[in-house]
Amino acid sequence: MITDPVHRSTALCSVARRASLGRSLGLLRSFPLEQADPDVFYSGLAHDTVELVADLWECSGDRPAEPGVGRLPGLTVLDVGGGPGYFSDVYAAEGARYVSVEPDVGEMSAAGLDQAGSVRGSGMALPFRSDSVDVCISSNVAEHVPEPWSMAEEMCRVTRPGGLVVVSYTLWYGPFGGHEMGLTHYLGGDRARRMYERRHGHPPKNVYGQSLFEVGCAEGLAWARDTDAAELLAAFPRYHPRWAWWLVRVPGVREVLVSNLVLVLRAK
Repeated sequence: MITDPVHRSTALCSVARRASLGRSLGLLRSFPLEQADPDVFYSGLAHDTVELVADLWECSGDRPAEPGVGRLPGLTVLDVGGGPGYFSDVYAAEGARYVSVEPDVGEMSAAGLDQAGSVRGSGMALPFRSDSVDVCISSNVAEHVPEPWSMAEEMCRVTRPGGLVVVSYTLWYGPFGGHEMGLTHYLGGDRARRMYERRHGHPPKNVYGQSLFEVGCAEGLAWARDTDAAELLAAFPRYHPRWAWWLVRVPGVREVLVSNLVLVLRAK
């Protein structure tokens, strides 16, 4: 069990071991390809995400994988904001039953992939009964909904007691907070949007105030520590090497340098 919710490498075991500089640089190189070459970007992110979930599952309750059946055998995984479907096959390869929920039909069909396991719905009002999934994850979604902690509470609601809830999101004041608007978001979200429109002749995919919102590190930690729906197990920067995880503990600095925060909780 992880007794220090911010920093305990022995409990995070393989999660920490996998957090190398090489992994960080590889992911960093793929970020600019999200719109230019989504197959490369999302395929790499899908594999990294499923490895993260499998590592956390094994570490969160002394649940080692069984040989030959994948690392998530028989588990129901709900992916909130699953997008165009790149994650399904990777989860299936680990033995999981994958279900995603996505509010945007255009996003669901953007890659032309089979979305048989997808449900249209809002993350803030998940169309699933309580205690119905083993793992609930949202990857880079909280910054795209107006009430991210309502979504997080919903994720806890649908996860069975003892199950795993993983909320990973991009921090507004980090270097990727503006998404395709680049670093102009430091000048303000509205101004960044106008600058993007003047430069490209069309609005950004992620429109500030409509589909992109300011979400910070401190507020995520505060929600995770205060919620009655789950127990906070760990919080760490998703894309950083292990030796930089200490940044989560430094107020102010963490808002800029953590970039993407992972909150790991056990549902009650």
